[in-house]
Amino acid sequence: MAGLSLKCGDCGALLKSVEEAQQHAELTSHSNFVESTEPVLNLLCSSCGKPSRSKTETDLHTKRTGHADFIDKTSETAKPIDLETPKAPSESEEGVTGTVSEPQEMAVPEVDKNLLGELESMGFSTARATRALHFSGNASIEAAVSWVVEHEDDPEIDQMPMVPVDIKIEAAKPSLTQEEVKIKAQELRERARRKKEEEEKRMEREREKERIRSGKELLEAKRIEEDNERKRIIALRKAEKEEEKRAREKIRQRLEEDKAERRRKLGLSPEEPATTKPATPVVQEKKISLPVKPATKAERIRDCLRSIKQNHKDDDAKVKRAFQTLLTYVGNVAKNPDEEKFRKIRLTNASFQDRVGSLKGGIEFLELCGFQIIEGGEFMFLPRDKVDMAVLNSAGSELNSAIVNPFFGVL
Repeated sequence: MAGLSLKCGDCGALLKSVEEAQQHAELTSHSNFVESTEPVLNLLCSSCGKPSRSKTETDLHTKRTGHADFIDKTSETAKPIDLETPKAPSESEEGVTGTVSEPQEMAVPEVDKNLLGELESMGFSTARATRALHFSGNASIEAAVSWVVEHEDDPEIDQMPMVPVDIKIEAAKPSLTQEEVKIKAQELRERARRKKEEEEKRMEREREKERIRSGKELLEAKRIEEDNERKRIIALRKAEKEEEKRAREKIRQRLEEDKAERRRKLGLSPEEPATTKPATPVVQEKKISLPVKPATKAERIRDCLRSIKQNHKDDDAKVKRAFQTLLTYVGNVAKNPDEEKFRKIRLTNASFQDRVGSLKGGIEFLELCGFQIIEGGEFMFLPRDKVDMAVLNSAGSELNSAIVNPFFGVL
């Protein structure tokens, strides 16, 4: 592939032509150049059309102007580099084309040394100061600095200007005195300082806008998250209410079933759910007309347990402890009917009184199970011949139902 540029082996700079390589050598004293297939970049700013030859130039242009979009025209402008020295025309060619001018010798233009020294003392490089004085006509320090400000983005701003040697440029004498030059230089420095401060303020405003925008986005994201969380909680509460409603409905149905079962055991007719209760005289007449069956021992046992539950409904722990104690007494007798110690209870025992004896319905429950009060009310005793396993099993079943059924004794 033909070479598209010349690369400086000392600094790595890419040059478009032999002439640029010669100028680079004169300015830097570099002499090691090789042909390269890498083209010199040609990046055009899409906003202002400013050309740039490297990534460094594009970054500098973006920092100064804020333009960040560049169009890569490198492939369109890249051409093979011509390394051959132009041949001098022959005599026959001179006769045909006429007089051919010889290549002119190039040299650095002469500028005012005083102005050049002033610009260098202000921090400008020699090449930049010379170029500024040359193109501003050596008029004044102010004109040179203005030219630098206007052309600071030029790619060749730090290259020494070259002019033909036959062009003589007379250095214009400074129109200002030495004191005025110093004052003007101070004004230019102050102007550059203010420009830098304004640029920093502008960048700070941009950063503040970015912070505000980021803050708004963060607040909006937080608001959306809170809305979603609130909706989730509302949906969860709604589901919990629906579940609670279904649970209450199941409890109501269970209560209705228990009520109907008790009416059936008492020999009463089932109550129609859709009908209203009749007036009091009608109910009295209905009760008189129906035969009332005597309550069984199991129903009386259940009534004792229900009495304990209803009389101490505010202390579930005490009721449960009483039921557990009664179940222990009944279970011990049922498992060991021949053991007298399980069939005899001391009524004056403090633990018995706390758990069963002080509760209304506790003594009646034991009496229904066959226990009798003896020795002047000091003991309760169940004679061996009075042990009825059917009654004990029924009592144990009722106790188990009262313990596990959370709705026991509600009605």
